Amino acid sequence: MGCKDCCGVCLQCLFGYETNVMLVINNKALGALFRLIQLLIISYVAVYVCWIQRAYQETDSVISSVSTKVKGNFLTNSSTEGVHVWDVPEYVVPPQGENSFFVVTNVILTPGQTQSKCPEIPSESTKCDSDSDCVAGHNDVHADGVQTGHCVQYSDTIKTCEVQAWCPLENDGVIPKPAILGAAEDFTVLVKNNIQYPKFNFKKRNILHHINSTYLKNCTFDRKTDPHCPIFRLGNMVKEAGEDFSVMALKGGIIGIFVDWNCDLDFPERFCIPKYSFSRLDNKNPENNVAPGYNFRYAKYFKNNENVETRTLIKAFGIRFDVIVFGKAGKFNIVPTIVNLGATLAFLSLVAAVCDWVMLTCTKDRDYYAKHKFIHADQKGDSMPLSSMETGSYGTP
Repeated sequence: MGCKDCCGVCLQCLFGYETNVMLVINNKALGALFRLIQLLIISYVAVYVCWIQRAYQETDSVISSVSTKVKGNFLTNSSTEGVHVWDVPEYVVPPQGENSFFVVTNVILTPGQTQSKCPEIPSESTKCDSDSDCVAGHNDVHADGVQTGHCVQYSDTIKTCEVQAWCPLENDGVIPKPAILGAAEDFTVLVKNNIQYPKFNFKKRNILHHINSTYLKNCTFDRKTDPHCPIFRLGNMVKEAGEDFSVMALKGGIIGIFVDWNCDLDFPERFCIPKYSFSRLDNKNPENNVAPGYNFRYAKYFKNNENVETRTLIKAFGIRFDVIVFGKAGKFNIVPTIVNLGATLAFLSLVAAVCDWVMLTCTKDRDYYAKHKFIHADQKGDSMPLSSMETGSYGTP
């Protein structure tokens, strides 16, 4: 082939135009592969993209507010407090929480504390034999007060350093068992939850339209018989979280109340309802049980008959309930619908390319198929297979 012919072929390639030619091949394996890939793509789009992911919808995340109200009371009779009725202001501490509430289930009481001097609780760092073992003004973060520099009798056999503190000191070495407020499992809590999806101007609360005052006073949440009641028994929530309330009440813990507001707003508003579930959130791994449970201290202050400030120190063990609201709403929108239809068509267009590659690479008649797939047409209306172009002739090579 001369230089002139080469230039002609190059110009022909540069200014040529390619168009698809329909080539029907009677190959069952290739036809089955073509239909199988199409079926997989259509199934993926119909089942996963449209049904599961709802990719034809515009979505918005939930905005939520929560308030709670606990009810119940319990009577105890102990050597420290005597007969005592515990009501909501005493066992719900603090009275208002942000998306959470704490219920006292066990306590260690230290009544009648005043600002005075007393021997420290025995430990390796507080035991002493003489005043020289104690340092006046020494303040250890793990101690109960500031040392006075004196070594005093704690018991008949033990001496400890004297401290200036709230005396008598708390001794929390023994936790009451069973839990003093173990009957708290029968207490109930009303969870009021308001949600909105701003993008769709949609607002709702978990007290549904069919719930009236009479119903609310008598219902208790039950997953099978009354799944829409917003009043929960504490013992039932702990049980659904897979825990034993009597065991958890000893040292306390944290329970999550999960409120799921996933809604499909293409359906009527009445179908958008909350779903509740419960789980323990704090760590109870027996291999890592340092500082288990949940507890804190608070005090009740008053003046005694001698007008001396006095307090009752309370180390409260209990269960903190965290209300966790989550959800996503979707509604049909033409933009994501068009985007996903375009993606589907793009996937389907790749099926032919994949099958062409298999046909021209993996089949035994690949040379024959290639000869008929690529055809060149000149301006005179004549045509030839691509193999004839490669030989520079319009005839048989």
